[in-house]
Amino acid sequence: MNLSASDFDYQLPPELIAQEPLPRRDQSRLLVYDRKTQRRTHAQFRDLLAHLQPGDALVLNNSRVIPARLRARNPRTDGRFEILLVEEQAPNDWWAMVRPGKRAPIGATLELLRTGNAPMLATVTEVNAEGHRRLRFSGEENILTRLDELGEVPLPPYIARTEMRPEDRARYQTVYADAAGSVAAPTAGLHFTPEILDEARRRGAKVCFVTLHVGLGTFAPVKVEALADHVMHSERFIVSAGTAAAIAATRAAGGRVWAVGTTSLRVLESAVAPDGTIRAGAGRTALFAYPPFQFRAVDVLVTNFHLPRSTLLMLVSAFAAPGKTEGRASILALYEEAVRERYRFFSYGDAMLVM
Repeated sequence: MNLSASDFDYQLPPELIAQEPLPRRDQSRLLVYDRKTQRRTHAQFRDLLAHLQPGDALVLNNSRVIPARLRARNPRTDGRFEILLVEEQAPNDWWAMVRPGKRAPIGATLELLRTGNAPMLATVTEVNAEGHRRLRFSGEENILTRLDELGEVPLPPYIARTEMRPEDRARYQTVYADAAGSVAAPTAGLHFTPEILDEARRRGAKVCFVTLHVGLGTFAPVKVEALADHVMHSERFIVSAGTAAAIAATRAAGGRVWAVGTTSLRVLESAVAPDGTIRAGAGRTALFAYPPFQFRAVDVLVTNFHLPRSTLLMLVSAFAAPGKTEGRASILALYEEAVRERYRFFSYGDAMLVM
């Protein structure tokens, strides 16, 4: 059975799209799915710890969301622009989405707002096939160090607010975020607290980190019907020697590897060697996992509820039944149950545990 993009559509009442984070991270609900028995249970997120076993490796993506949305003007016409940084190539050299793009041809120079007395400029040096602009920033040694002052956190478009709120800077960020570079949060990690991670360690689990800088392409809907025709945007990742060694020790002792989020899973499945070990180092991944994908690196997945027709929903469907296509029906049935039980969906929503 060949699945198409329309096979991953589902209906969601708009009121279940979470617009605000819960007061506390660990107050999220957790829908637990056992792949072997097909049993499903409802719990609180902190109950996830009951499923951890001594020696398991809990792998989290420690990429930090940057305030990637900038405001700018044309100093000659005073026309206004929105810049969304996508990926850094070198200090002050970024690919970005610029709106309106037609008024930002190669050679155009835009002046950033909110810079105080010292002007900062962005000059368009290149335009790619997707319409993204390559920008060369000047007026600051490295704009990355000024983004907290100049930028806004780019919340997903389904969060229907006109402006970012101060609490978003803290809550649209994992408590273990470290390496700056993502333009969207690895949202499965938003539920974790320092206390949950400490308790996981006390229970004998290895808590370790990978880095994948999340780009906009991860959340783009699949617009073609044939899944093989969809082109994923590649994203940068890093697996440290310590994480690779921790996972090797877990495997040697018969433990399980948990991926917190689809980004962590994509890193591990991209870094797995033919012998099943995880290779340390930096790289890029354009992995698109959809049924009947066969997983080799990850045993347990913690994830949020994802958009219809998204590559993330397809990945979770593949994980629900590795090597088969039946996972699609299983996950969509779980989503129907989540709708009936009034779970909260998407970035600020509730979570799933697929074992």
